[in-house]
Amino acid sequence: MELKRVVVTGLGALTPIGNTVSQYWDGLKNGKSGCAPITYFDTEKFKTKFACEIKDYDPKDHFDRKEARKLDRFAQYALVSSDEAIQDAGINLDEIDKFRVGVIWGAGIGGLETFQNEVINFAQGDGTPRFNPFFIPKMIADIAPGNISIKHGFMGPNYTTVSACASSANAMIDALNYIRLGHCDIIVTGGSEAAVTQAGMGGFNAMHALSTRNDSPETASRPFDATRDGFVLGEGAGALILEEYEHAKKRGAKIYAEVVGGGMSSDAYHMTAPHPEGIGVERVMLNCLRDANMKPEEVDAINTHGTATPLGDVAELKAISNVFGDHTKNININSTKSMTGHLLGAAGAIEAIASILAMENGMVPPTINHTTVDEEIDPSLNLTLNVAQKRDIKVAMSNTFGFGGHNACVLFRKLED
Repeated sequence: MELKRVVVTGLGALTPIGNTVSQYWDGLKNGKSGCAPITYFDTEKFKTKFACEIKDYDPKDHFDRKEARKLDRFAQYALVSSDEAIQDAGINLDEIDKFRVGVIWGAGIGGLETFQNEVINFAQGDGTPRFNPFFIPKMIADIAPGNISIKHGFMGPNYTTVSACASSANAMIDALNYIRLGHCDIIVTGGSEAAVTQAGMGGFNAMHALSTRNDSPETASRPFDATRDGFVLGEGAGALILEEYEHAKKRGAKIYAEVVGGGMSSDAYHMTAPHPEGIGVERVMLNCLRDANMKPEEVDAINTHGTATPLGDVAELKAISNVFGDHTKNININSTKSMTGHLLGAAGAIEAIASILAMENGMVPPTINHTTVDEEIDPSLNLTLNVAQKRDIKVAMSNTFGFGGHNACVLFRKLED
């Protein structure tokens, strides 16, 4: 069968460097760091005392008090970002077939703060099981798309993909395929996460996964730098409206880009460490290119997973060099996690948005905080260090990888009639 074409018609973002898409892009192009000391709880006894928190966010600006109490922050973020994307897409809710509009969302963890606080309250009590009646619906990862569909009346496919840090990229790929196959006209997709909590920070510290650069938080996320010492935990959400091309054209929608391919693979190697030779990463990019029916030399820019872990960065760049060969030196490679930190299940969504905005604006956001060359990294690679670079981008790739060896890759192209 002939597959339908799929385009992006709306964007929404709530990130550590901007609470709307326009603010987010301003932060990206200007190399803004979203990292600062944690304000949510006392970090005196924690190894890492900083994170990339959302700034100037007040639930009362978006929800009434009663509604906010029913929603974990990760679900709040999902609703805020998806509202922006739906409005940006100019969707008239009275003129669409809501049975053909779905919500496929990504979350690696879900309501961690809710779970943490309910357990703490129980442990500090007298043993009587007094739990909030909203404990379970606030915690479960699938409640985010559930709430989006309930709010807007979308009655198409509705679920959450959970694949750690690849979650929202997997959600986008599923959304792409549902529309390609003709099952839906529109899908709200993306991801959200709110893991900057005592449990989140403590758990990742116990794994030795986080940077401990407490004396200079703003420079702690430093992908590809020889002194990198782990990722910086972030939070927030990104939302994209994926739409069947003819449907978007018929209603006169603005089209940001075409989604031309998605790839998935598994490292099948280790719970948390990447395959040292980047075999799974290599395969996911090849799968994505094959799905898009595109050649490696057609790719202009790659927003890497680039978490600033000692092993991960090297493995990913090796895989890129293996896939793209001599063309690798012509690609603008960057890591926007240097600015936003790592949003876990929401990373794929906000990084896909960064790739689309880079394409639209002809500018590749920088990989900030780079000061020391890593001798294990090929010096011929253009890692877009410290300063944004102007570039006419026709095809952009976005990589995301998760604990458990989950790999996902999405490819975007400037629209071609």
